[in-house]
Amino acid sequence: VQLQASGGGLAQAGGSLRLSCAASAGTAKMGWFRQAPGKEREIAASITWTNNKYYSDSVKGRFTISRDNVKNTVNLQMNSLKPEDTAVYFCAAASTMGGEYKYWGQGTEVTVSS
Repeated sequence: VQLQASGGGLAQAGGSLRLSCAASAGTAKMGWFRQAPGKEREIAASITWTNNKYYSDSVKGRFTISRDNVKNTVNLQMNSLKPEDTAVYFCAAASTMGGEYKYWGQGTEVTVSS
């Protein structure tokens, strides 16, 4: 499965950005991870084929993940952005609900200025 991420860029604090990821095939679970400078990669949000969603505490209430199972795309709408959201964001996919994320897209940079 190949993943192609798009979106990201520069936003001011309180602003919004939208990330999109297109997969070459359907997957059971897709997620958005992020890695800030000097920090470990962490999951921001994930969504299953059956539309079960997970959000990390740091993005809950501000980010919304959605997917289109026909188009094999997943989106991450990021609102009320904070400088601490600055990171490289990666989309990832797993073949099974409980499986590990085996497929990764290229990172897309998000920078939030204060």
